[in-house]
Order: sequence, then C-alpha cells, then structure tokens
Amino acid sequence: MNSYRTGRNQFAYFLMMIGLALAAAVFVLLRDDAPLNIWLAVAIAIVSVFIPQTLMMANQWERAVVLRLGRLQGIKGPGLFVIIPIVDTIATWVDQRIQTTQFNAEQALSKDTVPVNVDAVVFWQVHDPERAALEITDYREAIGRVAQTSLREMVGSSPLATLLADRKEGDELLRAEIGRKTADWGVSVMSVEMRDISVPPELQDAMSRQAQAERELLARVMLGDAEKQIAAKFVEAADIYAKSPAALELRAMNIIYETTKERGATILMPTSMVNAMNPVGMLGLAAAMRQTTVE
Repeated sequence: MNSYRTGRNQFAYFLMMIGLALAAAVFVLLRDDAPLNIWLAVAIAIVSVFIPQTLMMANQWERAVVLRLGRLQGIKGPGLFVIIPIVDTIATWVDQRIQTTQFNAEQALSKDTVPVNVDAVVFWQVHDPERAALEITDYREAIGRVAQTSLREMVGSSPLATLLADRKEGDELLRAEIGRKTADWGVSVMSVEMRDISVPPELQDAMSRQAQAERELLARVMLGDAEKQIAAKFVEAADIYAKSPAALELRAMNIIYETTKERGATILMPTSMVNAMNPVGMLGLAAAMRQTTVE
C-alpha cells in the first residue's frame, strides 16, 4: 500500500541543518590541527544527512506501520520515533480520523424491477492500523467497492416503495452489512446515509398520477362521509320539526330574516307560502313569548 503522506518532518530537517553547519565549522576551524578533525567533520555531516531518514514524527491522528527487513517491527506514533535507515521502512501512514467515502448504484433494479439511481456516503474509521496495513492491499478502495456492492444487493432485495419510505432503516441495514465485511480489515463503519434516490422521469410521472388519484379517492370518500353525517343530522332535525310544527315555522321565519339582512335585498313571496306559514298564529306565538319574557 502506498503512503498517502507527503509532508516532511521539519524538526528532523532543522537538526540536519544544524549538524551540517557544525560539520562545516569543525572542518574550517580545526582542519589544520589534525587529520582526525577532518574525519570528525565528515562523520558529523554523514550523521546529519541521515537524521531525516532516522527521526520520524507522526501527528496525533496518525500511525506508522514500520517493517524491519520485510517483517512487521511495530506500529509507531503519535509523536517522535526513531527507525534504522535502510533496515527499517515505513510501509504506510494510517489516518485514524473519521473519513467519508461516496458511492452509488446506477441503474440498479429494485425487487419490483424498477431501475433506480442511489447516491450514498459511508462514514468509517480505522481502529486497527496493523490489520488495515497488512490484511488488504488498499482498504480505501476496498471500502468503496464493498459499499457499492452492498448497496446494489439492498436495492435488489427491496421494493421501490420501501426504499423511498424507510430510508432510515435502509441506512442501518447498509451500515451493518458494510461493517460486517470491513471488520476483518480493522475498519469500523460509523454510519451510512443515502443522500438521493432517483427514478426515471416517465416513472416519476406515473407515480405522480397515482398519488393524485389516491388523494382524489380519499377526498371523495371524506366528502361521502360528510354527506352521510349531514343527512343523519337532517333526519334528526326532521323528527324534531315533525313533533313541533311551531319550531318549523320559527325556523322558516329565521331563514327569511337571514336572507333579508343585506341592504337592498327584496324577497318576493307567493300568497300560498304566506298562508302556509300561518302568520297570525306566528304573531300570537311571538306575543305570548314576549309576555312570558316580561313576566
């Protein structure tokens, strides 16, 4: 696995520059005293040059996988650590922060043979740097492949309605499935989120018409229930009016009054309707009600 790290250990390079300066000072100032001083300056220069290849530094979130002559020597970091040049090599730098990988399933068929495009993202973290470096060639690429395969499997085993309605449940199923496959690599899956589920435009139109028809059906059913309740109230009111004709006449007068409240309104009533309403009797009933109220 190739290392993703490109930064340099600035502290090691700083020490190398100090060593080279010291070697130069020894060579210039003491070269006439003894030949041994020249060799001392050369030795200091050689040691200084090897400092960046010996003194390594890992950030807080990093771990270095060190191999010694091809065998695992240890996991180093965070902070400063020393390796033996030429003998030791850093196989890879492992980032232990939570990371994300985007993946998708294009033209995947659902259980009811509907082609859908699904975009998702997986949040994962390396919890075992040794296994992540030694058990698989490139765990980053493998996570993307496993996530895409798992997504296609889930889409193929679920109806379209389930994918659209139970997105949270689908996220949890994907997290469990991907986590089960990556656990052997030292990788933990934190969560999976399906960001978008799209279907072909012609299917969207059909689904829209279906939803509209279902809503219209529901509206008609609700209207029928309302009519049924209103009819029941009318039957109840008819029974009350049948037992009390005076109440029916008072209701008729109230209706006439309500219709003439607006200014400029004129109501033409046929004589037969007036006679049927028995105005004399109504006046007598109204007077009796007023007298009862005064007493």
